[in-house]
Amino acid sequence: MAIAEQISLINKQLNDSSARLIVVTKTRSMEELKETYAAGAVEFGENRVQEMVEKQAVLPKDILWHQIGHLQTNKVKYIAPFVHLIHSVDSLNLLQEINKQGAKNNRVIQCLLQVFIATEESKFGLDFAEAESLLADPSFAQMQHIRIVGLMGMASFTENEAQIQKEFASLADFFQKLKNNKTGVSTGLVEWIELSMGMSGDYLIAAELGSTLVRVGSAIYGPRH
Repeated sequence: MAIAEQISLINKQLNDSSARLIVVTKTRSMEELKETYAAGAVEFGENRVQEMVEKQAVLPKDILWHQIGHLQTNKVKYIAPFVHLIHSVDSLNLLQEINKQGAKNNRVIQCLLQVFIATEESKFGLDFAEAESLLADPSFAQMQHIRIVGLMGMASFTENEAQIQKEFASLADFFQKLKNNKTGVSTGLVEWIELSMGMSGDYLIAAELGSTLVRVGSAIYGPRH
């Protein structure tokens, strides 16, 4: 099935939910990205900073770039001038660097806190207590060039749908708790609006459980070469 048809199909599936599609474009060719853009998609997700920078330089400027992979502090400066949303903030240290680079570029950079909900040790993220203590840290309240707009999480890579549901539900509940308690909102740096969960194998489960951003690549393009 063509890229445009796949995007249209996924958008129809998401129609009854609050989720919108982030097309994961990592490792995909310029031809595929141009076809994606022609299909009406404007939110692209990349894992690698260098790849995002190279693509952003030559593709239409109205594309909203999402950094969805693990981000090292020394790479922040390369995406700070243009990145739309960083999904993968997993430390106060990284947030301080994003704030610093936001100041240099005279921007407020939107971020999500990445929360660890899976069983695999290989995934990054804060636990619930660490996320809350980051938001309560006095140095956080001093930042002027970041905005936390929600949470991101990745479920375990498993075919056990009950486990995936349980992990997504735990993140959705935590998100709701932070939203209800207005955690961090008084700083002016926090707004609980985005919940980024769900990828090609589990985006429908995530959408049912309240995800607002699903990150889908292989379900659109087929397996990576």
